[in-house]
Amino acid sequence: MSTRMSKPNASAILSEETRTAIDHWIAKYPPEQKQSAVMGALTVVQEANGGWLTTELMDAVADYLEMAPIAVYEVATFYSMYELKPVGEHKICVCTNVSCMLCGSDDIVAHLKKKLGIGFGETTADNKFTLKEVECLGACGGAPMMQIGREYHENLTPEKVDGIVAKLD
Repeated sequence: MSTRMSKPNASAILSEETRTAIDHWIAKYPPEQKQSAVMGALTVVQEANGGWLTTELMDAVADYLEMAPIAVYEVATFYSMYELKPVGEHKICVCTNVSCMLCGSDDIVAHLKKKLGIGFGETTADNKFTLKEVECLGACGGAPMMQIGREYHENLTPEKVDGIVAKLD
């Protein structure tokens, strides 16, 4: 007799709406390559869960895409867009890679840390903001830059950052 408990399948964990959204991503690939939809599936599941992924949710994605859970974990831990713990209402991702650094991202980071009273990987006490350091967001021409939600904010100055954050309050 096995003492191992079976994990619930994806249908028991993922809502019908979530599965339909994942199916949209699966349809973009040949049927035998549905695992290629893993990034889209993780994004859908993360958004449905308030901005972060649990092990149970990642296991459900693996089950739904018929792939090994470790393969899903590898994707979720490699890409900075996925979160494995709760985040604030607004996740502020600041690029600190070479182009942004050379154009003053250190000043932007220092300003945000002081303004919000948190460091990288932390969330404000009111759960409004999470500050995250990211390697590259592919907007080197607009350095320094940050991403909040799906919006890019480029050519940042401390004053510009203040205006952006004020609109989020």
